[in-house]
Amino acid sequence: MSKVTRSAGSSENDLVSPAILPVSGCRIGCAACCIAPSISSPLPGMPDGKPAGVACPQLDEQQRCKLFGRPERPAVCVRLRPQLSMCGASREQAMRYLNALEDDTAPDDVRQAR
Repeated sequence: MSKVTRSAGSSENDLVSPAILPVSGCRIGCAACCIAPSISSPLPGMPDGKPAGVACPQLDEQQRCKLFGRPERPAVCVRLRPQLSMCGASREQAMRYLNALEDDTAPDDVRQAR
């Protein structure tokens, strides 16, 4: 569980988790969360889902999601919340973390095929 902190002069209703980053804080050019994980649900441009390690076709030139805030954005993407543990300090750290998570959660037959 992430550590929750309170700034000086704040109340319990103002608790902030430093482990969760605002989506607007995503690094331009990172897109690790749009490349490393597989997506099993259909998405525009990939009706059979997205394999792990393949860039989402909905990334723009700055590697940002063209579907952000739109109804066609896959539910798995909507539910994903950037966190310091996932994003790390660089794109490389984010890719390592997400690749490891993908490997840890992949079905045995998929893991063996890699």
